[in-house]
Amino acid sequence: MNAMHTIIVVVQVLSALAIIGLVLIQHGKGADMGAAFGSGASGSLFGASGSSNFLSRFTAVAAAIFFVATLALAFLGSRPATGTGGVMDKLPASGIPVQSAPATPAAPAASAPAAPAAPAVNSPVPASAAPAAPGQSGQIPK
Repeated sequence: MNAMHTIIVVVQVLSALAIIGLVLIQHGKGADMGAAFGSGASGSLFGASGSSNFLSRFTAVAAAIFFVATLALAFLGSRPATGTGGVMDKLPASGIPVQSAPATPAAPAASAPAAPAAPAVNSPVPASAAPAAPGQSGQIPK
């Protein structure tokens, strides 16, 4: 499918370049008046009246090819992706081992949490520095 997308993009770019070139080569509406006084339309490659018909028809064909390629790209872009999974699933497996967390910590089953001891009167640690309850020792007071 990727090759088909690339081919359609190449066809679209080539047809766009052909349209640009053909439009720049064509004479405008006001060029016919100058050609009537002999400014070179009779000496053109396709003759006096053949250039406009050939160039306009070839421009129409290039435009039709461009529109078909655009519709094909829109059709291919609107279809859902066929692959399953995300971007990370397509990465190669690395050689770095993954460490897993231990299943359960070893703790005695029958022991109850100890109550915090009341600070002694002559304790070197002030009472405000002692933890208020188990599990709150790492929290910042508000």
